[in-house]
Amino acid sequence: MAEKGKLGDRMKKYREQLGLSVGDLATNTGLKPAFIEDVETGKVYPPLGSIIKISRALGQRVGTFMDDQFVPDPVIVRAGARAEETSSHRGAGGHYRYFPLGKGKTDRHMEPLFIKIGEDEPKELSSHEGEEFIIVVSGKVLVKYGKEEHVLSAGDSAYYNSVVPHFIGAVGGPAEIYAVLYAPS
Repeated sequence: MAEKGKLGDRMKKYREQLGLSVGDLATNTGLKPAFIEDVETGKVYPPLGSIIKISRALGQRVGTFMDDQFVPDPVIVRAGARAEETSSHRGAGGHYRYFPLGKGKTDRHMEPLFIKIGEDEPKELSSHEGEEFIIVVSGKVLVKYGKEEHVLSAGDSAYYNSVVPHFIGAVGGPAEIYAVLYAPS
């Protein structure tokens, strides 16, 4: 994933090319203007659901905001070479640590990730177009999906339509998951 500042710079560039104000982009994405400004200035790294909303509103692929360079197919990421590319979408002491697995495949339609999740008290639901698939590697994970709640253990998986408000968080200690997000073009 791109660093906070690079993602914000790209977002601002595309917003300005379309002649949109921060308020226009906020309206088009359903996000708050202050949040848009914080992303553009690099104060905040947005959650993936917000990146999807922003990319759709700006007519760009998700990878446009997340990749720094092209890598020819196949993109292979060895387990020992996984690199965390942003600390969190909740700020410096956040609960989600992302390790992208498709970085450099600029024509991708899915976003494969390895994610380390710390326990998270605020259970903010998010929604965006597309689908998500997760499989728990370790720990226990709470999946809130609409009004339903499910606790998954290592080896369990969930596949869902991400337009339904949802939340993924660790329960009783840290957890690790693989996730694949799909956003239609």
